[in-house]
Amino acid sequence: MNPDELKFHREHTWVKVTGRKATIGITDYAQEALGDIVYIDLPEVDTDVDANSEIGEIESTKATSSLISPLSGKIYEVNEDLSESPEILNEDPYGKGWIAVIEIDDPSDADDLMDASEYLKYVEEEAK
Repeated sequence: MNPDELKFHREHTWVKVTGRKATIGITDYAQEALGDIVYIDLPEVDTDVDANSEIGEIESTKATSSLISPLSGKIYEVNEDLSESPEILNEDPYGKGWIAVIEIDDPSDADDLMDASEYLKYVEEEAK
């Protein structure tokens, strides 16, 4: 996926909205900061999630980090490949490293998220 087509959350997750479905994953910045990812605790399918709430955890050789949902809705699908090969998150965070698909309550909520240029500015400010 092209990052310019995505929306970004301040907790370093990305979103690709298609109708009432939203694919989510972690950003390249997040996987870089985490280092080698060794485990991911995926959310359960059919679980209701709220925007800004924890839906799983990602463990790396450096730290454990919460996976925060950028939107509210219900988990529709998860990327089971990550259970066996969590390193995909490092290798292809915007493609094969997608984490889950959410059936979103309100697609217009994505309008409140950052676009690629806003996210880049946010990351630069956070790094200071």
